[in-house]
Amino acid sequence: MDQSHCQVVAGTLKGQRPVDEQTHASLSVLAERLERLRSQGGLFSAIEFSPHARRLQARCEAVSVG
Repeated sequence: MDQSHCQVVAGTLKGQRPVDEQTHASLSVLAERLERLRSQGGLFSAIEFSPHARRLQARCEAVSVG
């Protein structure tokens, strides 16, 4: 992959790239990493995606399920 997962999702959120399979995959990887980080507890347990990223995640999940 030429771009990092963060760059892919950021580009999608900025409207610089489409919501596509690469976006879905990158968002999935970042969600898994976030869950691992949150499971460590302490200050990490309060970390979450931005509202925009959460909406994108819900959109991606709806497409995957539907």
